[in-house]
Amino acid sequence: MTKTLLSFGHGFSARALTPLLDDSWRIIGTTRSEEKAAALLATDVEPRIWPGAEMTPALNAATHLLISAGPNEDGDPVLAELRENIMARRDQFEWVGYLSTTGVYGDHQGGWVDETTPLSPSTKRGQLRVEAESAWQALDLPLHIFRLAGIYGPGRGPFSKVRNGTARRIIKQGQVFSRIHVDDIAQVLAASIAQPNPGAIYNLCDDDPAPPEDVIAHAAELLGMPIPPAVDFETADMTPMARSFYAESKKVRNDRIKTELGVTLRHPDYKSGLAALLAAETQPH
Repeated sequence: MTKTLLSFGHGFSARALTPLLDDSWRIIGTTRSEEKAAALLATDVEPRIWPGAEMTPALNAATHLLISAGPNEDGDPVLAELRENIMARRDQFEWVGYLSTTGVYGDHQGGWVDETTPLSPSTKRGQLRVEAESAWQALDLPLHIFRLAGIYGPGRGPFSKVRNGTARRIIKQGQVFSRIHVDDIAQVLAASIAQPNPGAIYNLCDDDPAPPEDVIAHAAELLGMPIPPAVDFETADMTPMARSFYAESKKVRNDRIKTELGVTLRHPDYKSGLAALLAAETQPH
């Protein structure tokens, strides 16, 4: 049987995985629009516009499932529509991956968390993720959960805001975030696919949790531009979504991806990650 990855919500992280799977793989990815479907097709991914498309043929072919689609008020969208379809085929799946978030741990006032830390989300988004994780865990599938820290990568980082003058250094005493370069997400997923361990949970983050204002300042220094102004969190003009990120401060441990999967991070801290992004921008395509 051809190894076939069916990827629900084939976005930023899943697209980074695609080049790490060799030519023997068939990759089917869902997206929500014709425009994004055309972009997937250009990367040798077979697009399906979903919700909408009939997914039975794709599920019949799938040996591996990757779920990147986030939950909503009605729960996990994949399970809401396709649970029975998936369960009818559960014996054919070699690996199922669910991309979650370190938001499930809640606020630890700058303290450390690992995969055994009790889940106590402090945001609605985090609570929905806990419920979605639980819903997938309740099924008899070879499930692997990946809890992702703040994702950055090509086209998704601080440089554009620094360049256009909209970057701010929001200062909240004691605030730290963990983050992860998308290339490292991809290599962890590839390593897990190569050595499945059903039931495993992995934190995906780098080795250097840091205050967000430090990352902005370093990006400005790399660009040779003035360091953006400091703004006090209490008085900052922020969207409710942006403000909610500051409701949680924690440092996330990543030992398990190294000891179990043998992963060596390509970008172990934000400084090396940002330097690599900047270098890639100037490379001829």
